[in-house]
Amino acid sequence: MAGYSSITEAITGRIRHAVGADCLIEARYKREEYGRDAGEAMYIPELVVEATTTEQIQALLRLANQYRFPVTPRGLGTGVAGGAVPRFRGVVLSLAKMNRILSLETGNMVAVVEPGVVTVDLKNAVTHKGLFYPPDPASLDTCSIGGNAATNAGGPACVKYGTTRDYVLGIEAVLPSGEKITAGVQTRKGVVGYDLLHLLVGSEGTLGVITKLIVKLIPLPVALTTMVAFFPHLTEAMDAVTSVLTQGHVPCAIEFLDRRCLELVGDLLPFEDATNAGAFLLVEIDGVPDVINREIEVIGEICMAAGAMNAMFAPDSPKRRRMWEIRREVALRIENSAPLYIPEDVVVPLSRIAEFVSCLPECEETYGMKVYSFGHAGDGNIHLNITTENPAKRPMVEKGISSLLSQVLSMGGTISGEHGIGLAKKNFISMELSAESIRLQREIKRLFDPNLILNPGKIFEISS
Repeated sequence: MAGYSSITEAITGRIRHAVGADCLIEARYKREEYGRDAGEAMYIPELVVEATTTEQIQALLRLANQYRFPVTPRGLGTGVAGGAVPRFRGVVLSLAKMNRILSLETGNMVAVVEPGVVTVDLKNAVTHKGLFYPPDPASLDTCSIGGNAATNAGGPACVKYGTTRDYVLGIEAVLPSGEKITAGVQTRKGVVGYDLLHLLVGSEGTLGVITKLIVKLIPLPVALTTMVAFFPHLTEAMDAVTSVLTQGHVPCAIEFLDRRCLELVGDLLPFEDATNAGAFLLVEIDGVPDVINREIEVIGEICMAAGAMNAMFAPDSPKRRRMWEIRREVALRIENSAPLYIPEDVVVPLSRIAEFVSCLPECEETYGMKVYSFGHAGDGNIHLNITTENPAKRPMVEKGISSLLSQVLSMGGTISGEHGIGLAKKNFISMELSAESIRLQREIKRLFDPNLILNPGKIFEISS
């Protein structure tokens, strides 16, 4: 895609006049921080604008259309798919300083927030009011609500509570033209006009810049209890998950680690079986104390019947927190274990989880790679963390990834459950979507952004 203007001194002057000098980051060493997310891609922007108001964003996008320079919206940069990476340089629009919780309406059980609010800060704020904001992506202490909405982020709680999209009632957004719109409602229902809200949520910042969100809250669960189970093999653990769900239990989290993950973090787990097991399940139930205590015992019995080596309860808060700290440590240790690390997240139907994970060893052998799998077993969202000791083998590893994605699709799954497409997966999108579907989506992008100035190069290419 060609034809974009460089950010000349004259254009920088116009931007400075429009948004204020305090909002600009011009020094190269500071701009480098905005050139990548948690993934591999790196493109240093020519300028960074740290917006604090909607009006500044409107002014910037109007200038972008006038001079045709690209603008890449960015939350807190925790994504792994390159969605916030400035592929064509230009301006990175940081929303990190738009980080206020504007209101908490306990009677209506809604919160109004700016996009830069850190997810855990919102969760903590509403907890103090006896309310609950369920979405809990792994990076919840460093990611933002706006970024969560842009990618429709998930997390362990999805199995019971759904994804970010299920909690965004309404938004304010600035379109690529610089015009401001609102979409959605402030109520629990609303069917007036086309559903622009759910078009913008999950669009990875390609159709508009979210500047305000109205999110739904629910009552805080009274109690929470946790169980861990160890299995000889991953397939038995996945069979246990299917049995738990099909027998009518709805945990608020069912997480798993495979043998390789246990080899990396087993030393941190306070259980004797950790280093000898082939798989680990972490199951949580929330609700009324007497009810969940009985239910977690039944789930333990289901796990034992499926072949678990042991099932143990960890109802106290310190032990539970420790389990989640270890679970979140896994990805970091995997990334540090090899010079080439490629994270993928796929989803398969629940009934096919065990079948899919049984295919992994053959794929590893064929393509010379090592696969660490963990993730959200309760909704079939499997994080495949692919590594190799020899970066020169990357072309072969990418063939292996393509093979795995083909296997996922053949089982009725999808190539991304929560990371999004961004830059990292756009070469694979035609594996899942038809040519006509892609054509329609490109036309939607053109309708919203005829000059292709907002987050260009993401999801799919569009010729200028």
